[in-house]
Amino acid sequence: MVARTFPRLAGNERVVVRHDVQSWDIEGTFVARENRVPYYQRLFQQHDGKRQWWKTGRSGALLWPYYISLWGTTAITTYAMIRLTLGHKTFFGKE
Repeated sequence: MVARTFPRLAGNERVVVRHDVQSWDIEGTFVARENRVPYYQRLFQQHDGKRQWWKTGRSGALLWPYYISLWGTTAITTYAMIRLTLGHKTFFGKE
């Protein structure tokens, strides 16, 4: 289980590095994880025609709400500006 962020940043957890061996002595609740850099490097350097921000599995979960809010607010503000130039000061109705 991964340690909570605040105790780690507060210094209550300790990690001791031994310089003679390239390994970590882990005290507390840190987790020794595998190195994911080669995996992501291969993933992002593939020439598969996808944009970089769409390559991971979580991309859709992060980008679709962003796109909906981006285009939704753009459409709503454009609609409101058009109505304002036509003399209407509200979203709906004649006034």
